[in-house]
Amino acid sequence: MTLESSDTEFAVTYAPHAAEGVLYPGREGSPLLEFAAGGRVLYLFDRSGPYAARPGPARFVIHGLLDPAGTRRLEWDEAAEEHLEVVGVSAVSGRGRVLNVGRQIWVVQARVPLVLGHFGGLPAVQPGDGVAFRTLPPLHGFVVPAH
Repeated sequence: MTLESSDTEFAVTYAPHAAEGVLYPGREGSPLLEFAAGGRVLYLFDRSGPYAARPGPARFVIHGLLDPAGTRRLEWDEAAEEHLEVVGVSAVSGRGRVLNVGRQIWVVQARVPLVLGHFGGLPAVQPGDGVAFRTLPPLHGFVVPAH
């Protein structure tokens, strides 16, 4: 079972849910990108290849794999305020509203849009539901070229 058929197709499919922010200059040879968005600095595993994104304003599809132990559907009053917290080097936890649901993907708005994959064992959700979540490291970043 896979979540992606190709990095390019995944980036194009989820481009409407790309986060806007600032990409900082990276260290040569590091696979992690430093991306500031939604008031947070996220370290994203570069899925677009070296030199695909230039420092400065940027758009990324932020993709994480959900940790079932830290993920649950919320009651309406619990999900009132979006929250996003960086955990470790390249994972997040938070709460937000589900924007879109696919076969193995939830798109969640939690200060930034996140494309969150799973392999089952999670509660059934639909757009508009509130969820609390935690991802496993690392977060993946797919650059979305400017038009």
